[in-house]
Amino acid sequence: MPRLTVSMLAGKPDAYRTAILDNLYRALRETLGVPDDDQFITLTEHAPANFRFGNAYGVARSADLVYIQITVFDTRTPEQKKALYRRIAELLAESPGLRPEDVFINVYDAPGVNWSVGGGVAQFG
Repeated sequence: MPRLTVSMLAGKPDAYRTAILDNLYRALRETLGVPDDDQFITLTEHAPANFRFGNAYGVARSADLVYIQITVFDTRTPEQKKALYRRIAELLAESPGLRPEDVFINVYDAPGVNWSVGGGVAQFG
Protein backbone atom coordinates (compact mmCIF):
# COMPACT_ATOMS: atom_id res chain seq x y z
CA MET A 1 0.00 0.00 0.00
CA PRO A 2 2.67 2.53 -0.92
CA ARG A 3 1.72 6.18 -1.34
CA LEU A 4 3.92 8.17 -3.73
CA THR A 5 4.32 11.86 -4.40
CA VAL A 6 6.41 13.01 -7.35
CA SER A 7 7.56 16.62 -7.69
CA MET A 8 9.21 18.08 -10.78
CA LEU A 9 9.56 21.21 -12.87
CA ALA A 10 6.55 22.04 -15.01
CA GLY A 11 6.58 21.75 -18.76
CA LYS A 12 7.07 18.09 -19.66
CA PRO A 13 4.56 16.50 -22.07
CA ASP A 14 1.83 14.13 -20.94
CA ALA A 15 3.67 11.06 -22.28
CA TYR A 16 6.75 11.94 -20.20
CA ARG A 17 4.72 12.27 -17.00
CA THR A 18 2.74 9.11 -17.77
CA ALA A 19 6.00 7.18 -18.24
CA ILE A 20 7.13 8.28 -14.79
CA LEU A 21 3.87 7.18 -13.15
CA ASP A 22 3.73 3.87 -15.05
CA ASN A 23 7.34 2.98 -14.26
CA LEU A 24 7.02 3.86 -10.58
CA TYR A 25 4.07 1.51 -10.33
CA ARG A 26 6.02 -1.18 -12.20
CA ALA A 27 8.99 -0.81 -9.84
CA LEU A 28 6.69 -1.15 -6.81
CA ARG A 29 5.14 -4.32 -8.24
CA GLU A 30 8.50 -5.86 -9.10
CA THR A 31 10.41 -5.05 -5.90
CA LEU A 32 7.79 -4.76 -3.17
CA GLY A 33 5.14 -7.08 -4.57
CA VAL A 34 2.32 -4.55 -4.26
CA PRO A 35 -1.07 -5.90 -5.34
CA ASP A 36 -2.61 -5.35 -8.74
CA ASP A 37 -4.20 -1.89 -9.06
CA ASP A 38 -2.54 -0.64 -5.83
CA GLN A 39 -1.81 2.74 -7.41
CA PHE A 40 -1.80 5.78 -5.14
CA ILE A 41 0.54 8.20 -6.88
CA THR A 42 0.36 11.94 -7.43
CA LEU A 43 2.60 14.11 -9.57
CA THR A 44 2.94 17.82 -8.98
CA GLU A 45 4.64 20.28 -11.28
CA HIS A 46 6.34 23.45 -10.11
CA ALA A 47 7.43 26.73 -11.66
CA PRO A 48 11.22 27.25 -11.57
CA ALA A 49 10.84 29.83 -8.78
CA ASN A 50 9.23 27.12 -6.61
CA PHE A 51 11.63 24.24 -7.28
CA ARG A 52 15.17 24.24 -5.93
CA PHE A 53 17.95 21.71 -6.02
CA GLY A 54 21.68 21.57 -5.71
CA ASN A 55 24.56 19.24 -6.43
CA ALA A 56 25.23 18.16 -2.85
CA TYR A 57 26.58 14.69 -2.05
CA GLY A 58 28.60 14.54 -5.25
CA VAL A 59 25.58 14.22 -7.54
CA ALA A 60 25.37 16.57 -10.54
CA ARG A 61 21.64 17.12 -10.97
CA SER A 62 19.88 18.84 -13.87
CA ALA A 63 16.56 20.61 -14.37
CA ASP A 64 15.07 17.16 -15.14
CA LEU A 65 15.31 16.23 -11.45
CA VAL A 66 12.33 14.44 -9.93
CA TYR A 67 11.74 14.15 -6.19
CA ILE A 68 9.97 10.91 -5.28
CA GLN A 69 8.59 10.50 -1.77
CA ILE A 70 7.30 7.05 -0.89
CA THR A 71 5.37 6.15 2.25
CA VAL A 72 5.21 2.42 2.97
CA PHE A 73 4.32 0.07 5.78
CA ASP A 74 7.17 -0.19 8.28
CA THR A 75 7.65 -3.85 7.36
CA ARG A 76 9.87 -3.22 4.30
CA THR A 77 13.46 -4.41 4.68
CA PRO A 78 16.54 -2.37 3.79
CA GLU A 79 17.20 -4.83 0.97
CA GLN A 80 13.72 -4.26 -0.50
CA LYS A 81 14.20 -0.49 -0.33
CA LYS A 82 17.61 -0.67 -2.02
CA ALA A 83 16.15 -2.88 -4.77
CA LEU A 84 13.33 -0.37 -5.20
CA TYR A 85 15.76 2.56 -5.58
CA ARG A 86 17.76 0.66 -8.22
CA ARG A 87 14.72 -0.45 -10.16
CA ILE A 88 13.14 3.00 -10.19
CA ALA A 89 16.37 4.52 -11.53
CA GLU A 90 16.64 1.78 -14.19
CA LEU A 91 13.06 2.09 -15.38
CA LEU A 92 13.04 5.88 -15.45
CA ALA A 93 16.27 5.80 -17.46
CA GLU A 94 14.52 3.58 -20.02
CA SER A 95 11.43 5.76 -20.16
CA PRO A 96 11.12 8.73 -20.12
CA GLY A 97 14.92 8.88 -20.31
CA LEU A 98 15.85 10.33 -16.93
CA ARG A 99 19.48 10.21 -15.87
CA PRO A 100 19.90 8.25 -12.61
CA GLU A 101 21.46 11.40 -11.12
CA ASP A 102 18.08 13.12 -11.56
CA VAL A 103 16.13 10.54 -9.55
CA PHE A 104 15.95 11.62 -5.88
CA ILE A 105 14.04 9.15 -3.69
CA ASN A 106 13.21 9.06 -0.01
CA VAL A 107 11.10 6.51 1.84
CA TYR A 108 9.00 7.08 4.94
CA ASP A 109 8.08 4.07 7.08
CA ALA A 110 4.65 4.11 8.73
CA PRO A 111 2.99 1.49 10.93
CA GLY A 112 -0.28 0.02 9.71
CA VAL A 113 -2.33 1.93 12.27
CA ASN A 114 -1.26 5.18 10.55
CA TRP A 115 -3.24 4.28 7.43
CA SER A 116 -6.91 4.73 6.58
CA VAL A 117 -7.55 3.93 2.94
CA GLY A 118 -11.20 4.91 3.02
CA GLY A 119 -14.31 4.85 5.13
CA GLY A 120 -12.64 6.36 8.20
CA VAL A 121 -11.31 2.95 9.23
CA ALA A 122 -7.76 1.93 10.17
CA GLN A 123 -7.75 -1.12 7.92
CA PHE A 124 -4.21 -2.22 8.84
CA GLY A 125 -3.95 -1.52 12.54
